[in-house]
Amino acid sequence: MEVTDVRSDLDQLPEHCTVEVAMEMLGGRWKLAIVRKLLDRTHRFGELMRAMHGITQRMLTRQLRELEADGLVARTAYREVPPRVEYSLTATGRSLEKIVLLLDEWGEWYLTSHRSQEETTNLAGRA
Repeated sequence: MEVTDVRSDLDQLPEHCTVEVAMEMLGGRWKLAIVRKLLDRTHRFGELMRAMHGITQRMLTRQLRELEADGLVARTAYREVPPRVEYSLTATGRSLEKIVLLLDEWGEWYLTSHRSQEETTNLAGRA
């Protein structure tokens, strides 16, 4: 299955909907998490599988193919036995660094602040 089969035609989106373009490239549960891992360094497929808790092999393969087709990830296959494939970010993929790190920071803040609210609510409910 080609990547174009699963995504909208970007040429059909109105010019004022650039956030939709970004969501089309990065939407879904796993793509930003994959980009986050690849910001640290180049990874082999198995390393990404182990680092991405809950993702299936099929889904990781699909997401990596889409990211590669969109020019965000580079796939390098080495002619070795056993075969070795590495994934890294392209310059376009690296351009997402600030955004991804801000989302990472926001996620941490959200978890911390809501955990504190839940604890306060639970304590108030016991009183």
